[in-house]
Amino acid sequence: MQSLERIDASCHCGNIRFDLQWPIDAEEIAVRSCGCFFCVKHAGAWTSNRNSILTVKISDPSSISKYQFGTKSADFYVCGVCGVVPLVVSDIEGTLYAVVNVNTFANLGKLKTSTTSTDFDGEETGSRLERRQRNWIPGVIFDEATT
Repeated sequence: MQSLERIDASCHCGNIRFDLQWPIDAEEIAVRSCGCFFCVKHAGAWTSNRNSILTVKISDPSSISKYQFGTKSADFYVCGVCGVVPLVVSDIEGTLYAVVNVNTFANLGKLKTSTTSTDFDGEETGSRLERRQRNWIPGVIFDEATT
């Protein structure tokens, strides 16, 4: 069994919270700073690790917006109370995959981050979904009280 470091995260007001179990053997958290207009405006600095476990809890689902753009292949979870975007979820063949916004982390424990810039403009939908299946956190768990 792999050792995991727990990272707590949330939007500013705490309406969207998540518990991320990150593999300790990963030397650092690779952060992708997306250059698209949406991510720049919402301070999107995304990370994922296929060996992570992500559990999401939403206090008030009625105040959440799921924003889609471009390929409409992912839902950006936007808190309607504070405006923060803590995670993005993509449903691919019945499995939920996610990336999380490092700017929402409350703690990193012993883990360190390294940031690179990314740009996925022009990527075809099929290639985008394949990349997500390879790289994003699979099997996202939403708390029973949230949908």
